[in-house]
Amino acid sequence: MTISVFMDDYRTCPSGYVLAEDIDQCIALLETNRVDHLSLDHDLVSKTRNGLMLVQYMVRHHLYANRITIHSANAAGSKAMYRHFKQAQEDFEMPKSIKVILKPMPLHASDRKMRLTY
Repeated sequence: MTISVFMDDYRTCPSGYVLAEDIDQCIALLETNRVDHLSLDHDLVSKTRNGLMLVQYMVRHHLYANRITIHSANAAGSKAMYRHFKQAQEDFEMPKSIKVILKPMPLHASDRKMRLTY
């Protein structure tokens, strides 16, 4: 089964996506499904377990999606996630065919229901 996953604990999950509210839920989905599109946030309720930790785990365990978007509004966190994926591609730890996009989404309540357009 192929799914699309939206990891975020604040924004509304877009239609057609499976919601993962933390990195453990996201890892479980990556381990048990083929993921076409994975959209990731950095800041989660847990201040000690964030999106960068998930990215590091994904690279270490070779868990990927066909396309990965980093939608976090945290500029420093999202750039660190993006750089980690790109470095993994340069180091041949992650296929270069996987498209990695940095596309921040606003956090404001009026903008939360925006549709993902990738």
